[in-house]
Amino acid sequence: MTVSYTAEVATCRRFGCFWKLLGRWRASIYKLIWADLLAFLIAFYATAFLYRYGLCGQGKRIFEDIVDYCRSYAALIPLSFVLGFYVAIIVERWWNQYITVPWPDPLAVYVSALVRGQDEHGRLMRRTIMRYVCLSLTMVLTMISPGIKRRFPTYDFFITTGLLNHNEALIITKMDEKFPKHSKYWMPLMWASSVMTRARKEGRIWDDFSLKSMIDELNKFRAGCNMLTHYDMISVPLVYTQVVTLAVYAYFVAAIFGNQYIGKRDSNIVNYYFPLLSTLEFFFFMGWLKVAETLICPFGDDDDDFELNWVIDRNLQVSYLIVDEMHNDHPTLVRDQYWDEVFPNELPYADESQRQNPPEASTAKLDLSKITSSQLRKRTESDTSERDFTEFDAEDEWVKSSELRIKFASLRFNIHRSSSSISMLDNEPSIDQPEAEGEGEEEETFYESDHLLSRGTSKDDFDRLREERERERHARQLQHAAMTFDLLKGELKHLPDSATPSEVELPPDSPPSDNIPYPSAEHEAQTEKSYMHKMKDQ
Repeated sequence: MTVSYTAEVATCRRFGCFWKLLGRWRASIYKLIWADLLAFLIAFYATAFLYRYGLCGQGKRIFEDIVDYCRSYAALIPLSFVLGFYVAIIVERWWNQYITVPWPDPLAVYVSALVRGQDEHGRLMRRTIMRYVCLSLTMVLTMISPGIKRRFPTYDFFITTGLLNHNEALIITKMDEKFPKHSKYWMPLMWASSVMTRARKEGRIWDDFSLKSMIDELNKFRAGCNMLTHYDMISVPLVYTQVVTLAVYAYFVAAIFGNQYIGKRDSNIVNYYFPLLSTLEFFFFMGWLKVAETLICPFGDDDDDFELNWVIDRNLQVSYLIVDEMHNDHPTLVRDQYWDEVFPNELPYADESQRQNPPEASTAKLDLSKITSSQLRKRTESDTSERDFTEFDAEDEWVKSSELRIKFASLRFNIHRSSSSISMLDNEPSIDQPEAEGEGEEEETFYESDHLLSRGTSKDDFDRLREERERERHARQLQHAAMTFDLLKGELKHLPDSATPSEVELPPDSPPSDNIPYPSAEHEAQTEKSYMHKMKDQ
């Protein structure tokens, strides 16, 4: 499994936290390149001894020309670019392969929640579905991982582990004999889908939407297994790997000659004893290449490869735990400690010194002192963009010409004993004039004062509009009452003089009643006055 050191580098202090990692051996650069570095140093010192003690005269001059050539043209190899781009591709591919490995947990939650039944048959269905899912992933891993293949070399080892039964192994074996060219990792997934469909037919899955959700999640799991086989079949193009490998080794072969000490012509005396900078350069570039070699196939036996044996064991255990032990089970529902508060203002800390203030916005501490009123544009009455429309003045000609207003006509209702009539406030008076002169004057005074009040007050448009609508609502109610009153009077006029209240035929929808009171003239006048007083109060 990938070596984790996150806990040791959680906090960076003083000179950093990576220094404590330099002494590790497992999954370290020393473990990866020590053999290559040893070969490089042996070749370097062998070449140095050959030049110093094995060559003389013409041989030394030829060797010195080779050293000059390697020093001049070794930099032409674009090692940093080629190697850096290659490692970037490998690291991205390595992480994508890890997140592609499917986990059965989401499907197990679906199965536990949607496949109902506390009996033995329902439990058998849930456990069988998850066993088939884990079996499918294990079969895929035996195809791409040498470690998993050594653990499950044949179907008998699947039976020993409990992932497969004898009859199921026999079916897969016969299928392999008929169609040997294709892997059969998808067969357990088809069995799992068949079990789901059977559970739906038996009513253990409530509706088709629940079945579809489970099938969709099963297809996601199958897609992850299929993608793992694609990563195994389709690798990084071989030509790119060859280019990078040749570039690195050719560069350090040239460095063996180019970094040699060649006597009086060379002022770099350090290389006479030990090629320090060449060794550091070997660490960087060769270590980079070894990183790519390690991560290009993370399903092997390297220190940083994925621990797939642990994944297989964990998947089966957790799947059975979800669909069996945790099926339809939850703790007792109790009120939380913040029930009365709705939500906590502050959560407790074991150490109050760890409490921090909430993060502030980027402009929370912006200095606004330089923005003064003198820098703002002065407001003028002629500037329409700065005009204040909160105050309304009906006599302002500019407002009249620029502002769109909706004016509702007021309705005046004159109700009399004989009939009711409606007249507009701004139009001609109604044909039916009030019989009593006092009542007409009183009504006229009321509407005039009301109209002047609406024009003379300093209320804004919304308040006046609300008041006008309220008056119209009361006017409509009054009109409805008047029309009803007229209809009632018309019906009473058509009755014969000799008819008694008991002889009046009531409509079929009206409730039964023994006495129907006839409104008198005094009652009509009193009703009309009450309506008028009510309108004045409002």
